[in-house]
Order: sequence, then structure tokens, then C-alpha cells
Amino acid sequence: MLRHLLAVLCSLAGSLCAVAAERPPNVVVILADDLGYGDIGCYGNKKIKTPNIDRFATEGTRFTSFYVSQPVCTASRASLLSGCYANRVSMAGALNHQSKVGIHAAEKLLPELLKAKGYATACYGKWHLGDRGPFLPTKRGFDDFAGLPYSNDNGPLHPTMRDLPALPFYRGTKVIEKDPDQGRFTRRFTDLAVEFVAQHQHEPFFLYMPHVMPHVPIFASPEYKGKSFGGVYGDVVEELDWSVGEVLAALKKYDLEKNTLVLFLSDNGPFLSYGTHAGSAGPLREGKLTAFEGGVRVPCIARWPGKVPAKRTSDEPFMSIDLLPTFCKLSGAENPNLAIDGKDVLPLLLGEAGAKSPQTAYFFYIGDELHAVRSGKWKLHVPHDYLTVNGPPGTDGKPANYAKMTPEAMSVSGVRGIASRHGYKVEKTPLALYDLSADIGETVNVAEKNPQVVKELMVQVERARADLGDALTGTKGKGVRPSGVSE
Repeated sequence: MLRHLLAVLCSLAGSLCAVAAERPPNVVVILADDLGYGDIGCYGNKKIKTPNIDRFATEGTRFTSFYVSQPVCTASRASLLSGCYANRVSMAGALNHQSKVGIHAAEKLLPELLKAKGYATACYGKWHLGDRGPFLPTKRGFDDFAGLPYSNDNGPLHPTMRDLPALPFYRGTKVIEKDPDQGRFTRRFTDLAVEFVAQHQHEPFFLYMPHVMPHVPIFASPEYKGKSFGGVYGDVVEELDWSVGEVLAALKKYDLEKNTLVLFLSDNGPFLSYGTHAGSAGPLREGKLTAFEGGVRVPCIARWPGKVPAKRTSDEPFMSIDLLPTFCKLSGAENPNLAIDGKDVLPLLLGEAGAKSPQTAYFFYIGDELHAVRSGKWKLHVPHDYLTVNGPPGTDGKPANYAKMTPEAMSVSGVRGIASRHGYKVEKTPLALYDLSADIGETVNVAEKNPQVVKELMVQVERARADLGDALTGTKGKGVRPSGVSE
């Protein structure tokens, strides 16, 4: 009898070990809003203290050529969660409280794919992929959601616009608060994230934390207000650093570190016109709303002890569109039925010898205009208008040239309307080729010296135009799919 009991116990123990071994890894994505390439210590910032993120980078791999597909909120998030260029799923630009669209139900998003594999899923922060019922996070694969349906400036605290409605704070599909204390956002989302980790420690989970900060208007909690050497912006970033530390501590507390891939990144570059209330692109040119490096190249750090190499820096380019197929590969989830643009970059994340980007080129759109393409070390801008700060950057939460803004100018629609409302002016760039290996700041146009490179990259440009469209040339993309619409 005793021998039989021991055999049963051994068999049970073996089964439990097998189940544990088969459990797919947890995935945590921490997304800052408008955080610049030069805003954290491990990317060169000397003023703002980010010890948790810096330690996170030391324990993992820091990527120095990670890109978003568009340098603006909605489009960037659409690419991350769909694995597609935002233009393919008709989600270019940024939505607001009047928008009736969201990602079409036929598009299978990352949380839906992971949920189908048994993952617990949660989103705490800013959604910005549609605020109508069918588009809310809990209708698109997330078990739990708490946060904002769109940007925090889409309310009474907008720095320049007036008469906007109250800012709603959701839990699930219900508005539980209006015009919440924005100084508590980072802590609220962090507390929820830590609680989620505790509740789901025994099952695979996907935790998505698209923080509201440091998008203007910016606020830090009383615990961090006035504590940094970088002004209120520094306070906000240092509180985000605290948040990263809390999430990592929760993973350690529940012995989940070795089975959890954590990524930290930003949705686009800094909102430069806001000056003291905005970040820095470091050595990169321009910032948010432009296809120059400062708008589309953002911090990206990955940590997975024992899997992602520690104390490593990689300059191999990849993009947010590549995350969905990579996470599907990790979890055993199926890729979406509809064609996606992203490709598996797991070899890059795991630091496999000789691993290269699986893409021949990456394309950068502003709205429905194709502005640039990167392939290898080369980046080509086609002729286009772009936004640049209109005079000295702003202070105290107001954009550049705020004193000279007129109601008439601020009421203009389109690109020039965005420029008026946010302290920008419109400039033009000619056809320009940059060697990013030697000129990360895109300062020297070498197009005339490299006509063959320009010719080859223009072939890629035409391929993208035919597939995804381009308003600059009036091209309708054959591969563009519709967004969802809800009244």
C-alpha cells in the first residue's frame, strides 16, 4: 500500500512538473506616452533619475533602433496590438471623443489571440483605439480594463483648446469617474497591475500598461512632485520609473521573473513644442508628429532572465508591428487570419548569434502620407511637409508661441490646424537620404552621392504606396482594410 501511494505521489509530482514546464511565458508590455529617446538614464539622460529602468536594462537588452509605425498615439497603438501598419487597418492619426471608428472586428488583436490560448489579460492606462461600445478593451480581448478611452488632453485640461467635455475614467465598459485626479494616474495603474500579477500568478497572463504620462497635461503625485532635477517633467518620468520598479518587484515576489518577458517602450517621440513639459529626443532629429528619427525611434528594453541576454545593447532595427507575431510564437497562439505586416523577431530578442531584422524595409507614415523608409543603415525621406517647433519651446504646460495663437488659426483643420493648436510651423524637406550608421541625427543629405541606393529605396516606396496607399501621390492602397464604425 505504501509503495502504491508513493508511486501515485511521484506520478502526480511528475504531472505537475510537466504542466509547469508547458506553461507559456507571461508577457508584460509597459508603454509610456510621448516619452523621448533621450528621457531615461540608460539612453543618455543625465538629469532625470531612472534607477529601476536602468537596472531593468542592465538585466536585459536595450534596443537602440526600435521603431513605431507612426509618431502619434492611436496609430502607434493600432500597430502594436494588430501587428499591422496603422494604414492597413485604417487607424492612422489620433482619435478623439467625437470619433466613431475603431479597429474592425475582423482584425484579431494581440489580447484576443493570447486569451484564446488561456491567458488572463488586462489593460491599465490609455486605450485610444475607439471609445464606442464595440471598440472598448473588454470587447477586444482584455478581461479587465481601467483607464482612459483616449488622451488625457481630450478634456477640460487641454493646454490650448476650450469647451471639451469631461474626461471619462472607465472600469470595464462603464464610466466610473469624470475628470479624475491626473496626478494619481501612474499610481492607480501600478496598483492595479501589481494586484493583477498577484491574482494571476498561477496562470499565464498578458499585462498591458499603456501609461497616460508623460503626455501633456502632465502631473505627478504628491510623493514625486518637486522631487527631481528635471522640473515637473522629470517628476513625472521618475514616477514612471517607480512604477516599473513596482511591477518588477511583484514578478520577483511571486517567483515569476524567469517565466515573464517584460518590455518597456514609448508610443512615439517627445511633444517638443511643450518645452519644459516635454521630453527630449536626445541625438535624434525632431519629435512627435514627424517621420524623422526623433518621432519614430523610441526606447525599447526587454528583460527575461535566462532567455533575453543581460547587459546587452542591440542596434538591429525592428518595429512595434513585429511584436504581435513574436508574442504569438512565444505563447503558441495562432497569428491572425488576415495578413499582417509584422514578422517574428524572437531571435533578436533572445540574442541568437547573427540574428537580423526579418524585414527588408520599414515604412513611416504621417496620417495617410508616406514620408520615409528605412532599409539597413539607409533612410530615405520622400519630399513632404513636416512640423517643427515654432519658436522657443513652451513653458508651464503651454506650447511654443502660445501667446500669439489666435482663435482663427486654432480653428483650422488638418495638419496646419494641428500645427496652430500645438505651437508648430510647417516646413518642407526635399528628397533626402541619410546614412543612419554615421548620421543618427539626419543632418547630411547624401542622396546625390548615392543614386543607386535612392533608386532601390524608391522601389520599396512604390511597393508601399501600391499596398498601403499614399495621399501625397493620390495612390489608393490595394491592401488597405476598413476600420470599424459605430454610431
